[in-house]
Amino acid sequence: MNVNFNGFAENVATFIADSSVKVGSPVKISANGTVSACSSGDTFCGICINVRDGYASVQFSGFITVPTSAKLTLGFTKLAAGSNGNIAASTSGREHLVICSDTSQAGIIL
Repeated sequence: MNVNFNGFAENVATFIADSSVKVGSPVKISANGTVSACSSGDTFCGICINVRDGYASVQFSGFITVPTSAKLTLGFTKLAAGSNGNIAASTSGREHLVICSDTSQAGIIL
């Protein structure tokens, strides 16, 4: 892609991370101030962008590239956690703006 959306309206917060959290994975609030990795079908609150010393930086808004297992529909699309830490289309997920997509990743606005 010839344009770059990195940095657009980024909003990141730090949480305690349980052992399931990996960089790039969708996360959910699992306890007070704590995030865990989502299971398939879960609505995610953000994407983990860093894990260090038991803490996770979670991006809640802005542009981010996420792993997918299939090409997503462009435009506003309901998304939820997929299998293996991916993001997938879901009838029960939250709407996000999909800007670009192929079979292995998508650029979305959280």
